Amino acid sequence: VQLQASGGGLVQAGGSLRLSCAASGRTFSSYAMGWFRQAPGKEREFVAAISWSGGSTYYADSVKGRFTISRDNAENTVYLQMNSLKPEDTAVYYCAAKKGHRAVVSPWSYDYWGQGTQVTVSS
Repeated sequence: VQLQASGGGLVQAGGSLRLSCAASGRTFSSYAMGWFRQAPGKEREFVAAISWSGGSTYYADSVKGRFTISRDNAENTVYLQMNSLKPEDTAVYYCAAKKGHRAVVSPWSYDYWGQGTQVTVSS
């Protein structure tokens, strides 16, 4: 599976962005998907994850209520809608695919990673 993330950019605090992650291959629906982020000088951290069907979603406490993960299996794409953005959301955002249906929060469980897209939130 090859993953291509897009949609990052520069936005003011309180604004919104929608990230997309397009996957190659015909087995996209066989994978759980996740979004992670890494800020300069910090470790990569979990943001959100979604099961293969979209029926189960998980969020980091820091983004709960502001971010929404979704997927369109017909389009082989997973999305991350980010609202009420804060300067502390500034990071490179990565999408990842995990074999199997169940979504998990550990980055070590994911098998494929996209190249990342920069999100910068100004105060």
